[in-house]
Amino acid sequence: MQQLKKDNLKTFKQQVELSSYIDNSLINNLSRSDTQKANANIRNILEDIDSSNVTEAQVVDTKGTIRGDSDVNDQASVGQKTTDSDIKQVLYNERAYTKSTYDSTDNKRYYISITPLFSASGNTNTLLGAVYLRASLEPVYDSTNKVTVIFVTAALIATCLGLALAILISRAITRPIDDMKKQTTRIARGDYSGQVKVYGTDELGQLAQAVNNLSVRVEEAQESSEAERRRLDSVLSHMSDGVIATDRRGNVIIMNETASENLNIDPSVADGQSVLDVLNIRGRYTLRDLLENQDEIVIDLSDEDHEQILNAYFSLIQRESGFISGLVCVLHDVTEQQRIDRERREFVSNVSHELRTPLTSMRSYIEALSDGAWKDSKVAPHFIKVTQDETERMIRMINDLLSLSRMDSGTSKLELELVNLNELYNYILDRFDMMLKTDDGKNSKHYTIKRDFTRRELWVEIDTDKFMQVVDNIMNNAIKYSPDGGVITCRLLETHSHVILSISDQGLGVPKKDVAHIFDRFFRVDKARSRAQGGTGLGLAISKEVIEMHGGKIWVDSIEGKGSTFYISLPYEEYSEEDLWDES
Repeated sequence: MQQLKKDNLKTFKQQVELSSYIDNSLINNLSRSDTQKANANIRNILEDIDSSNVTEAQVVDTKGTIRGDSDVNDQASVGQKTTDSDIKQVLYNERAYTKSTYDSTDNKRYYISITPLFSASGNTNTLLGAVYLRASLEPVYDSTNKVTVIFVTAALIATCLGLALAILISRAITRPIDDMKKQTTRIARGDYSGQVKVYGTDELGQLAQAVNNLSVRVEEAQESSEAERRRLDSVLSHMSDGVIATDRRGNVIIMNETASENLNIDPSVADGQSVLDVLNIRGRYTLRDLLENQDEIVIDLSDEDHEQILNAYFSLIQRESGFISGLVCVLHDVTEQQRIDRERREFVSNVSHELRTPLTSMRSYIEALSDGAWKDSKVAPHFIKVTQDETERMIRMINDLLSLSRMDSGTSKLELELVNLNELYNYILDRFDMMLKTDDGKNSKHYTIKRDFTRRELWVEIDTDKFMQVVDNIMNNAIKYSPDGGVITCRLLETHSHVILSISDQGLGVPKKDVAHIFDRFFRVDKARSRAQGGTGLGLAISKEVIEMHGGKIWVDSIEGKGSTFYISLPYEEYSEEDLWDES
């Protein structure tokens, strides 16, 4: 706008300057001696100036006398001395002068130009006077203001249009970006259901389509990962072995339920702890030992209350690059296996020992007979009797072992029949009474059997032979360990759903520490005395197996030095007379 203003002012000044023709005419008239006629010509020249912007024009001679004025209403000043100091200064300096001024009387701006007039005579220029021009600058400023208004208006319109376009364009750009931002936020939260709206095929549209594809791919990957995690959790939770996974520092990050139960520790408590502390092996191993040597480790967690032995197997979680990112520990409970192995060793040892004793005895007596003792009529019968007794003892042991073997393998069958338990129990006890009455005096021990039965008849489905074997075993033990003249009390009673048999003696009793093992195979409280009395150590074990096959339970209460009481509990269901005689 400043440049436009300068250009307009320059053009305006060029327009208001008098042409050289007018200047020459004025010079010629100022040179004439006829002043009156010259003034008339000057006035005509000034009146003919074709410039609507020139408001006043004066011609002044060198003496400062006004020779002509373009204002027809101010002709009285012609012939008068000028009072304008600028004109006097130009006449004095012989130099042109221009200026812009503001007239406060009419509030207008004017351009004033004072040009000296010279006549050429030879090589010198003679000053003849000056031309004073005053032109209004208002048209110039009006034009400039109009252009300014146009420019400002255009700028405002352009600005508004630019803002509108910027808003539209920014919305067109930011809307899909905002949609993509919202979608990525939902993806970060785990919500893959939304889709970004594609507004076009430009770069933003391609990016939106890529975000949609990413959302679908991430959802599929998440579903696949979640399915794998659920599958892994299901596998881990249903594994019979315990599994522990650690990070590369050996801190627990995964523990399944079996491992938690084996180690008796809550997974939330174990999370973040060192696997050395969780397995309680820090004193024996370091994490480097587990990383470098993945051999089997036996962890014994047994205490006074229970036995717990675990085998720990370690393997590395290793990337293709070789970087070790963690460990996997598999815990296998070998408590039962260890127990079975120990029982098997004990069983083999016991069987070997039990068979070696009678075989050694038989060998000694047979060797004596072979060396000639058979000729001695007094010694030979005794040696043969001992050999027969030891043979029968071995046969009983083998038969007992076979019975236990059949029960363990499930090949032993129960021949169930409905019997009156009161009568059967009495029948078994009567046999022992008869044995006492028919004693020929060789057995010096005497005892009394006391019965305490319910009067109500109890009908129970049992295998008669096997049940008689159980009662015989318990009664034989009661007789063996009862003192001479002792009382053996036999009871029979019923509860709501069971019948209870008990046999109490007044013998030595069982120490408290041995009560839990009384039904173990080959277990004897007093081994020397049991062997002397011909026991195999299998009778109570067989009794327990038989009663459990009937769905019952057998146990013992004993006080050392006061005697023992064996209890047998059998399931009982009351039968009506119709059921008893119903043969269908």
